[in-house]
Amino acid sequence: MTASNTRVNTRVSVELVPRSRSSLRAELEVVANHLPAVDTVNVPDLTRYSTRSWQGCALARPRYRAIPHVRSVDLNPREPLAMAETLDAAGIDEVLIITGDAPADMSARVYDVDAVQAIRRFRRELPHLRVYAGLDPYRQSFTRERDYMERKLDAGACGFFTQPFFDLRLMDAYADLIPEGAEIWWGATTVLTESTLNYWRARNHAVFPRSFQCTLEWNRNFAAQTLEFARERGHHAYFMPVKADVREYLEGIV
Repeated sequence: MTASNTRVNTRVSVELVPRSRSSLRAELEVVANHLPAVDTVNVPDLTRYSTRSWQGCALARPRYRAIPHVRSVDLNPREPLAMAETLDAAGIDEVLIITGDAPADMSARVYDVDAVQAIRRFRRELPHLRVYAGLDPYRQSFTRERDYMERKLDAGACGFFTQPFFDLRLMDAYADLIPEGAEIWWGATTVLTESTLNYWRARNHAVFPRSFQCTLEWNRNFAAQTLEFARERGHHAYFMPVKADVREYLEGIV
């Protein structure tokens, strides 16, 4: 099953980390006051913080559309979906399913549930939700990632959030691989230090162009290019400020 191929208007999302409810509320105010093109907030689910992604998204409602990240490895197949009540109460109608990593210290229990299984479960138990999946251009070959995308669409996903890109040429190559009709959120993030650059290269095997620089100016320019790339194709864009002030990163661009 694939999504409709109807062309849609470009949406713009900012990924905000729920370190605390007060800090998230403060960032939401900055976004509201300085980033007028943002209409959506997506929130990662990080086990080291007490605020879960769906709780953070509830704080963004109703001002913004909100997309919580849900880790498939956290979903106990023998218990009800823990976030269902919060999603319904907040009027949240979209989620992003990712596999998720096991905790480094194994302090939290995880389950043998992959992203495809989780997508099927959400579509079965919460059929009113739009379910996005992840697209990672760095983890495997083009053809393997394309086939993985097809399996996620067959399971009921309507589209994909990409891992952040740093090279428009690679984005263009993946744009040709994406199954027709799938909604795409192209991602960009900030890399401002050599240690962050080394992390992306070593951990995620990310591809950087020779022109890349660990400067706010380079990251801002690429954010603008990412948004233009998405708008030209009728796709969406999301921005992930890491160790950067969201206003300094995106003001004047979105």
